[in-house]
Amino acid sequence: MHSVEFGSGTPILMIHGFCVDHHLLLGLDPVFALQGQWRRVYVDLPGMGQSPAGPEIDSADAVAEAVVSFARTTFGDEKFAVLGNSFGGMIARHVVAEFGDQVLGLALLCPVAVAEYGARTVPAQTVLQKDQSLLASLDPEDAADYEEMAVVHSTENWVRFRESVLPGLRAFDQAAIQRISSRYALGREPEHRSPKFQGPTVIITGRQDHVVGFEDQIALSGNYVQSTFAVLDRAGHNAHLDQPGLTGALLGEWLVRMEDGMRGDLSGLDASLHSA
Repeated sequence: MHSVEFGSGTPILMIHGFCVDHHLLLGLDPVFALQGQWRRVYVDLPGMGQSPAGPEIDSADAVAEAVVSFARTTFGDEKFAVLGNSFGGMIARHVVAEFGDQVLGLALLCPVAVAEYGARTVPAQTVLQKDQSLLASLDPEDAADYEEMAVVHSTENWVRFRESVLPGLRAFDQAAIQRISSRYALGREPEHRSPKFQGPTVIITGRQDHVVGFEDQIALSGNYVQSTFAVLDRAGHNAHLDQPGLTGALLGEWLVRMEDGMRGDLSGLDASLHSA
């Protein structure tokens, strides 16, 4: 899979959502760069961005296994954290189930909690602030895509959408997406495969998210023992674009919790070495 990396230190695997690419999450990078000790690895999922997808990529399970293979090759036995958005959140949950305590922590941004759309609990699509003049100034295809997702229209929000969403939305492999869509659910729920995850977790949702909602994720959070759960108002399915400040603060706190845990592990190791 195609990937781009920034920084050095403990790895974080960044997994974007469906029909987009790694650009979706790049706006978060300053949050991680500020901490100064994290290697950020942004992937393009198979059939999206610059990652090709052969006929074997025919389901969410196939995508998940490709990500697992990438992580094994890229990180080896090194501990790493995972961040997943939307469909990528479902894949991130699979990664946690696969790697267990090799995963330091998990961040989920508007994750898919229920794969079947008709079974999800979602609010009606809501636009709290519409800017008709902004929409009229855009290319009609761009305007339609933006209007479908944006909760609060503004020039700043549009620029974030243009830079983060449109590159992948205009580049995905339609045949691959159709194959994956036909088997969109994982064969087995990740939380049914392993004990409750003990690492620091943050789950960020949007109150106006009409794609995956926020109520199903509340139930999901019970499987993650050290989880912070947030429902952001004035935020839809792209909550990190709608509320970048709040999202950044929550992710920064997640990093601190993981760093505290790593320091605790090192202190325990030092103590055992001194007593040996």
